Amino acid sequence: MNDNQFDELLDSVRDMGCHMRGEKVAGLRVLEFPDPDVKAIRERTGLSQSRFAYLIGVKPKTLQNWEQHRVRPAGPARALLKIVEANPDALSAIHA
Repeated sequence: MNDNQFDELLDSVRDMGCHMRGEKVAGLRVLEFPDPDVKAIRERTGLSQSRFAYLIGVKPKTLQNWEQHRVRPAGPARALLKIVEANPDALSAIHA
């Protein structure tokens, strides 16, 4: 690693520290995606919390935490919720 590469890496680490502390970093673009409204999505399916949780493969307590905004769904769960939001009948097709 040459001096120029090391300096760039060090600048990146400093920028990351600033970002993690909530400070503004020049040239940094942060994309934020809104959290899905899990309760509204579930209600559109007409399913109970227990049944909806079962069909998407999570514990009912996890679903309750999402609906009450104590925990945010992440990764594959977010993707599945977006699919169900766009097509509420998708769950019945999975477990027909």
